Amino acid sequence: MEKIILASQSPRRKQLLEWAEIPFEILVKETAEIFPSDLAIEEVPVFIAREKALVIQHELKEKRVVLAADTIVVLGTSIIGKPRDREDAIAILSQLSGQTHQVITGVVIRKGTTEWSFADITQVEFHTLTLEQIEYYVDQYKPYDKAGAYAIQEWIGVVGIHSIRGDFYNVMGLPVSRVIQTLQNQVF
Repeated sequence: MEKIILASQSPRRKQLLEWAEIPFEILVKETAEIFPSDLAIEEVPVFIAREKALVIQHELKEKRVVLAADTIVVLGTSIIGKPRDREDAIAILSQLSGQTHQVITGVVIRKGTTEWSFADITQVEFHTLTLEQIEYYVDQYKPYDKAGAYAIQEWIGVVGIHSIRGDFYNVMGLPVSRVIQTLQNQVF
């Protein structure tokens, strides 16, 4: 497999690609994570991922495979982003406590003008969390760079998650098995 470009600075996506032994390099350009208001919720992360991929492709001189992803957390019909600060992280986790929410990762793989894209959806159900548990997690793990204010592979996932339906690694930020299948079956 040729070396791909990962258009993400997420340490979790980097780790997942390393675990999958996919050769890659990281190239990131800042993009505004905004989207049209009439977009269906499951299309939002695909739209944002596409913007990330296109910006990187524009910078490249040769035709390379670019992988971009974006993950959102959805409770009911509301997209929950990354927390602004400690209080916001506590408020977000309090909302998720005892509830089932969706984690949707949009993936875009581009090579030249050809694009493969999909959204992977995982249902995550939290146990009811105490305020002490939420504050402990926020203070110890500082989840300010994470959609939904948590990382499933950290303490909160071990003690707080009741069940998941779908791809665990999607909740970490990349449905890596589906990415590998797309790369093997479509790209290479």
